[in-house]
Amino acid sequence: MKTHLILYVFDQFSSTQFYHAVLAQDPTLNVPGMTEFTLGEDCILGLMPLREIARLLGDAEIRPDEADVAPRAELYLRTPDAVGCFERALALGARELSPMLPRDWGDVAGYVRDPDGHVVAFAMLD
Repeated sequence: MKTHLILYVFDQFSSTQFYHAVLAQDPTLNVPGMTEFTLGEDCILGLMPLREIARLLGDAEIRPDEADVAPRAELYLRTPDAVGCFERALALGARELSPMLPRDWGDVAGYVRDPDGHVVAFAMLD
């Protein structure tokens, strides 16, 4: 099974630039309507503009750009460069939610809110 995680973003170009710099990698796909970054052998992070998901969902569904903006999920990334990712995210305009700290479950992790409002955690990979 291959996992695709897709974040709905306000501006695909800006979000692509943000994740390109934070993850320190080029996207593996970057076309109008979708940008993808390979996070691991079986995991892809996608960035889809809100207008594309609204078009896909049609009138029958709640539009993400009109929904409550309270976070309902988080992107938890375990990486050997957690501190670097965390610091780059802050330098690029993410808002710190919690600094890099040892957590009760054993990880050292820091939390940010990306420019689109998504909660993203960067945790040290053992």
